[in-house]
Amino acid sequence: MRNDLAIMTPEINVTRLDDLSLTRTGNDSVRISWKIRGKILEIAILSRQSSDEIKHHFTAAGLKENISSNISGLDPDTRYYFEVVSDSGSKITISERRVSLEGSVNFRDLGGYETADGRRVKWGLVFRSDNLGRLTDRDVAFLQRMGIRLVCDFRTPAEAEKLPDRFPRDGPAKYLHLPIRHGEFDPANTFERIQKGDIEWMTEEFMIKSYIKNIDTFAPMWSNLFNCLSDRSSRPIVFHCTGGKDRAGVCAALILLTLGVPEETVITDHGLSNVYIACVLERIYARIRSAGVDPRQVSSYFTAPRNAIVAFIDNIQQTYGSAAGYLRKKAGIEQKVIDQLKKDLLE
Repeated sequence: MRNDLAIMTPEINVTRLDDLSLTRTGNDSVRISWKIRGKILEIAILSRQSSDEIKHHFTAAGLKENISSNISGLDPDTRYYFEVVSDSGSKITISERRVSLEGSVNFRDLGGYETADGRRVKWGLVFRSDNLGRLTDRDVAFLQRMGIRLVCDFRTPAEAEKLPDRFPRDGPAKYLHLPIRHGEFDPANTFERIQKGDIEWMTEEFMIKSYIKNIDTFAPMWSNLFNCLSDRSSRPIVFHCTGGKDRAGVCAALILLTLGVPEETVITDHGLSNVYIACVLERIYARIRSAGVDPRQVSSYFTAPRNAIVAFIDNIQQTYGSAAGYLRKKAGIEQKVIDQLKKDLLE
């Protein structure tokens, strides 16, 4: 996993931590790598089990210049956040982008992305995901330990009934259903239509129109989502649809753009869905082939098309001026709410 998390500073001779990255090296171990610009310095790495409270303290004293640190002995059933701190006081937080679960492949953190003004999105507060209907008991316990307080489900009633979320169950987390439906037919019936040979509509053009419709038609849903997001008692929050790529992708883009994350970063985050769902796509495509359909004919529907998120961003800019403009003009979100979100979610 690669994160461009350089500390932004105008001084030339101040030490900077550049190219910070975290790689999973084993079930209980990770490697944190970095580069240093400026004078040689020592590094301490603080490990946290939540986004705001230090639980463990791993010291990597004497690690200097361009180097990495291997950390082992981690609990596989715990999510960790690592704060890399230099002796000059500079610090950067990093974690794994993808949350490793047994029953979900596209559950991931929106933290760590750098904004245009040099700040970064805080880790551990906002997550996006595919459906939570196949979570194992171990997954449910994992998410409970993560402290997830609100689950926002963008699936249609038919989708949610077909495969109900397994989280939240018993506990403080709450469930909010915000159904979004793009297209004439319910996504729950997709495979039935494929089996009948009804695939002409499953094009990139359809996906582009759907992404735009998600914004232009469902403003009340986004208003509800952002009002929930602005409530600190609702965080950490996870929002999801079925595959975690389209409706969840639009939501993630809207949040990141509002926080000031550059467009190319938002597009890159959108494309990560294609990486994480690759193993699931193999099974989906095998099912499609068994119905006598070439998966290449319907691939735009089952992937996260770059052209769709680009068209979404273009529509936001041309119609509303910006993501924040959309929230104010279309979704009815007050500027003070947007300002508070930036204060809460950026560091």
